[in-house]
Amino acid sequence: MSEVIKTYRCPICHKLAPANKYKPFCSKRCADIDLGNWFNESYHIPAVELDDTEIAQLQEAVENKTSDED
Repeated sequence: MSEVIKTYRCPICHKLAPANKYKPFCSKRCADIDLGNWFNESYHIPAVELDDTEIAQLQEAVENKTSDED
């Protein structure tokens, strides 16, 4: 019976690599590049600004939810 080797694509260089100690990266170099991206704040999640009416609606929904649980 043959052994199945699981592989994946490195998120930095996109090379096909077998599972290793740097997973999900293919090498220490790619892992270090990713860490540098975090330190340089290259990764971010865009924020959506809410206006006052949307904030009020959210607060009301939270208050209604907590009063329903009592």
